[in-house]
Amino acid sequence: MLLSKRHFLMALPLVVLAACGFQPVYGPNGAGTVLQNSVQVDAPDDAFSYTLVREIETRLGRPNTPNYALALTVATREDGLAIDAADSTTRYNLIGTVDFALRNLSTGQIESSGNVENFTGYSATGSTVATLAAERDAQIRLMTMLADQIVTRLYATNLDR
Repeated sequence: MLLSKRHFLMALPLVVLAACGFQPVYGPNGAGTVLQNSVQVDAPDDAFSYTLVREIETRLGRPNTPNYALALTVATREDGLAIDAADSTTRYNLIGTVDFALRNLSTGQIESSGNVENFTGYSATGSTVATLAAERDAQIRLMTMLADQIVTRLYATNLDR
């Protein structure tokens, strides 16, 4: 009796997920399968958007014949966090926001849109070269996090298949 109760309790979440329309991302007709090698991302126009486009294309692939177009608007800002006794900023936060819109190329309809925001920090206590390297690394980390967020949101989209 205890074994059958245990099996029932283990199967219950699957039944609930099936009832609410859950579908695996990479399952048949899942958003991951539909978007794979099907999304043409807008061409980058600066270092930030170049890294963002590269990371999105790494996750979704590059299309031969795109079915969707992804428009991106990238905005970044830098805030000083820590100031030492000599009034020099020693730590910075790099904050990024991306507005995105996924458009179906055959219908012209916007399938998904929104914005994502994230931040990362870097230290400016070393030499000029070390600070520049830390800043560039923070830019790459930030764009990677934003790409992950965008792709996750796209995977959650209920696309017409």
